[in-house]
Amino acid sequence: MYEFNLTLDLPFEQALEKVREALMSEHLGIVSEVDVQAIFKAKMDKDIPPYRILGACNPQLADRVLAVEPNAGTLLPCNFVVRDTGDGKTVVSFMDPVAVLGLSESAEVRAVAEEARDKLQRVVASLGG
Repeated sequence: MYEFNLTLDLPFEQALEKVREALMSEHLGIVSEVDVQAIFKAKMDKDIPPYRILGACNPQLADRVLAVEPNAGTLLPCNFVVRDTGDGKTVVSFMDPVAVLGLSESAEVRAVAEEARDKLQRVVASLGG
């Protein structure tokens, strides 16, 4: 499995703010944000419900990965998807860093992946999952 998810009984904007707060509580900063809804509208004139991809990163964990495997930056950051289901609920999905960083043969990279997964699981727990 490459991701974990949960459904929040919150409208999109409230859920997005709650996800931001939960990430920060685990020292995971948002280093990128992609507004897929806006991109689809601008590039294809296609309307979709709100959909954001948040790239979350803990610099200390990223440093440990890049120190032993510089090209592993292609596997970073940890991505979260926050998407409106259209019924007042929001799905939050996050990549499993163990599945992604498990592509590396480095024991240190795999250890970081386990630590990152623990952080992300605490984020999910704090969100109510």
